[in-house]
Amino acid sequence: MKESSAKKNILKKIKQALATPVPVPFADHASTQIFKAPQPDVEVEFAENFTALQGKFSFCFSAHELVNQLQTLLTTRDWKNIFIKDDVLQHTLQSAGLKINYTNNLSSCDAAITGCEYLIARTGSIVLSAAQQSGRTVSVYAPVHICIAYTNQLVYDIKDGLELLQKKYQQLPSLITFASGPSRTADIEKTLVTGVHGPKEVFCFLLEAKAHQE
Repeated sequence: MKESSAKKNILKKIKQALATPVPVPFADHASTQIFKAPQPDVEVEFAENFTALQGKFSFCFSAHELVNQLQTLLTTRDWKNIFIKDDVLQHTLQSAGLKINYTNNLSSCDAAITGCEYLIARTGSIVLSAAQQSGRTVSVYAPVHICIAYTNQLVYDIKDGLELLQKKYQQLPSLITFASGPSRTADIEKTLVTGVHGPKEVFCFLLEAKAHQE
């Protein structure tokens, strides 16, 4: 069967194109800044992106202010059983005067409090890893996730956080989670539903690093 004239023309054009290679347009893509440059205040950019993803953000200048805000939140929501697996974080909150009932039962807690590895300003994400004392499950199975972070844990992009994790542990942890607000899905009739396969609410309390060091 003879090839149609249209097919011949297409093959001819392909041969001509292959005979004259076109330069790769993205040869230097690895060093190209794909995303916009970070704002001077990464705290502001993180807060904007985190809240845009339905996260609830609060900045605290001192441990005293942090405890006051936490105590108000727990009292207002009537959350009585709080899960904390991080001994250092629990001691820090208790020392600062937080009065709550701690529980060791994650499945029946009202909320869980964790620290984090880093915060990603560009995506509004909380970086958690299996290397933390809180482990893999706390930020996933608790109905409400409350993260306590410090300004010196803020980085601009995901690659910055991964590079710091590599330096911190020498070898990347077996699990790294990027939590960007409460869990959401639109699988059912394209209707957005939150809290289906994770916490229904995510809070981030950002504390000034200097207050943490004092």
